Amino acid sequence: MNIADSFRAARWIRFINLLLQALLFLALFAGLNYIALNHAWRFDVTANRRHSLSPETRAYLERVERDVAITVTLTDSADSEEIAQAFRDISALLREYTYATSGKSKGRLRVRFVDVYQNRREAEALGVADQPNVVQLASDGHVRRLLLDDLYLIRKKISREAFKGEAAITAAILDVSSAEKKKIYFLGGHGEMSPDSVDGARGLSQLRDQLRQRNYDIESINLSLNKHIPDDAALLIVPSPQSRFLPFEEELLRNYLTTRAGRVILLVDPARQFGLENLLFDWGVLVYDNVIYDTDRQSITDNGELLLRHFLPHPITQVLIDNALFPLVGPTRVVSEDIGRSPDDGLSVKTLVASSPTAWGESGYRLRDSTYTPGQDLRHRNGLGVLVISERLKPANLPLSVLGGRLAVFGTADLVTNNRIINGGNFPLFLNTVSWAADRDTQLNIPARPIERFQLSLSQEELVRLRLGLFLVVPGVVALLGIFVYWTRRN
Repeated sequence: MNIADSFRAARWIRFINLLLQALLFLALFAGLNYIALNHAWRFDVTANRRHSLSPETRAYLERVERDVAITVTLTDSADSEEIAQAFRDISALLREYTYATSGKSKGRLRVRFVDVYQNRREAEALGVADQPNVVQLASDGHVRRLLLDDLYLIRKKISREAFKGEAAITAAILDVSSAEKKKIYFLGGHGEMSPDSVDGARGLSQLRDQLRQRNYDIESINLSLNKHIPDDAALLIVPSPQSRFLPFEEELLRNYLTTRAGRVILLVDPARQFGLENLLFDWGVLVYDNVIYDTDRQSITDNGELLLRHFLPHPITQVLIDNALFPLVGPTRVVSEDIGRSPDDGLSVKTLVASSPTAWGESGYRLRDSTYTPGQDLRHRNGLGVLVISERLKPANLPLSVLGGRLAVFGTADLVTNNRIINGGNFPLFLNTVSWAADRDTQLNIPARPIERFQLSLSQEELVRLRLGLFLVVPGVVALLGIFVYWTRRN
């Protein structure tokens, strides 16, 4: 008998055949995985492309050259449904970021999820032990933390209307991956508040710490001693000067704003002559020597403090409008636009925060007069200004769009002191002003993603039919199909 026809040979041939099939299958599986890993194609067919990064974000990520570590302290097992949904939104978005940078040798994003309650040691090592429900980005010592309110568009503290996480995270990545921190200088030499003071009424140590946590470098400067403004000054803050600036100091500030497109935030308290009237006049801003009084019970507290409730929509005030946050301040003077200034198409002046329409600017406050005197005291039907911003968008008589200086003037410095900064909308208002002035969190052209809500409304009769269909019709059809197959095979 031929050996090829023997049973033993047939068994070996069958065994070798099965082995080759298994090897071919494994080779095919490994090859497909290799191709999928190194030559992946992804298609987003959703209506608003919610599973894709915008072209602007991808272009920014291509230019990032520093690795960024992202730590998320949210969990999907949170008791709050909003927290759990935020975890799903953020984790899905961060997967797109890591995928977009996975092929880069430098500038990659690494994401880590940490439960600060169950993994205390790891959370302490990462510096987020006391920061639940945040997204922390870190790169070469630069750290930035995003709260949930920074990632969602919220209306009236009631509902989330849209997820703006891509714009916020992209801006934070660009910030922490930059080689240098933006440097803020606090001016001194005129009795200003100090960022190193812990005094409750005149200290700014809490503001200093909050700004440092947001990746700003803080220093102090005295123009009368330095005689110049440093080249690395991204922003100058003048907090409550108690005496007049010298003419050459005013000229330094004017040149910084005009020729260097500088940024200045000025906070002036009532009853103080600070000597920058000519500079403010050039920028279309007027500061009055008065104190705002009000009789509206919704705009004053029991201690006579002013509650600011009137805002003009703007990136600085939008968070306060959306979340019904109201800054609380002490004595405040009127700051307004100079409506009589000469026409200048390059100068944009806006009053962003105002008192109620019932308030007036009392000019006799030194005499302890607290009654409105027509023709002497100041009143306006739209309220009196407390925060005015001025921005020069382009030089006069030039058709080009050139970025110019920015100036913000507060009628009080009380809102940023250690005693006040944690009240209501005080810190959000000032932080947004700093971000606007220092070009931080520039409004990226990345649209927020709408939150889709689906609701199924069924009558009692429709609900009964649905239950019958799910529990009886579908299993019945499967059972009949099984009986049919059984009967066919039997015959």
